[in-house]
Amino acid sequence: MVKGNNMANPQLNRGVSEDSSSPFFLHNGDHPGLLLVSHQLTGSNYNTWSRSFSMALTAKNKLGFIDGDIIRPHINDMLYGAWNRCNSMVISWILNSVSKEIADSLMYLSTAREVWIDLKERFLESNALRIFQIKKLLANLHQGSMDVNIYYTKLRILWDELKDYQPVTTCTCGSMKELASYHNQEYVMQFLMGLNESYTQVRAQVLMLDPLPLISKVFAFVVQEERQRSIGLNSSKAVVDQPLALASPASVITPTPKMFQNMKGGKRDILVCSHCDFSGHTVDKCYKLHGYPPGHPKFNQQQQKGRAYVCQAPAPEPTSSSADSLTAGQCRQLIDFLTTKLQTGAGFIPDSQQHQGPIVSCFNGYSSHEDDWDG
Repeated sequence: MVKGNNMANPQLNRGVSEDSSSPFFLHNGDHPGLLLVSHQLTGSNYNTWSRSFSMALTAKNKLGFIDGDIIRPHINDMLYGAWNRCNSMVISWILNSVSKEIADSLMYLSTAREVWIDLKERFLESNALRIFQIKKLLANLHQGSMDVNIYYTKLRILWDELKDYQPVTTCTCGSMKELASYHNQEYVMQFLMGLNESYTQVRAQVLMLDPLPLISKVFAFVVQEERQRSIGLNSSKAVVDQPLALASPASVITPTPKMFQNMKGGKRDILVCSHCDFSGHTVDKCYKLHGYPPGHPKFNQQQQKGRAYVCQAPAPEPTSSSADSLTAGQCRQLIDFLTTKLQTGAGFIPDSQQHQGPIVSCFNGYSSHEDDWDG
């Protein structure tokens, strides 16, 4: 029966059990196998589990069965049957919301109130110990490889749990507003300190604001910065990958005037080569500078003139380690000397040879002698 009420009248008892607003009322959807919370109690999560389960029982209007507001009526009371049904239903909901090992240890407790007290005595940690654990987690929590949304969500969970351990005060003198402002400042500081170093500029911009904005505004600002960076990285990647695709052999296309046509106005973009001053191409694609490619009409003419490809790499300089190598000046002097000897006819025909024959020169071709060598 409910504390402070005497329900000896059968008509009154029957009306209370059938009233949808009564704690003894059971809806058609209420059954022993119903799961009220999504996460089972394993022991270490008692604080969050107990809060979630209390909220679910409040929605079912059955919280009085565990907090002591609804006590067991006398066995001869007309509400005893309704109370017994609701009590057994709440116990079944609790057993469905805990692990199997914990549920086995609760089977022989007769009331939902006894089950609730037993769980609280076993798993509820002292406030000082839990507050210490939460603050240590907050001090060591950093963004790392997490995105900003996941990092902020973990902070919010710890902040809300820590706030639950703080005493609730009611005051109308204005100190509550100052306390809320102080908590908001602490949240903003912890959130900014845990961000990665890539958000240094964003952190500095927020800290320069006076007064500091709400933590929700700061979070939205950082998330917007993260999204802008993501878009910028994708654009940069597309720009970097595009030249590689254009440089592949299958995608190399000879530029034509139609490629430079403007699709909107029908005009052509003027591209002027800095080497030949002709329009339609740039210096990096100038055929006069780099040579005509195979298949071009002027490619054969270019080969006939000995200009198929122009090698602009400088000739390797002679190394000082080779003793037999000659410098360019020494080679020219040697060539001039040999040419003079060939023109004068001295120094190359031995005196013992009196025949007249052609002397082959690797520099000037045949000499003036007409007869061939003997032998």
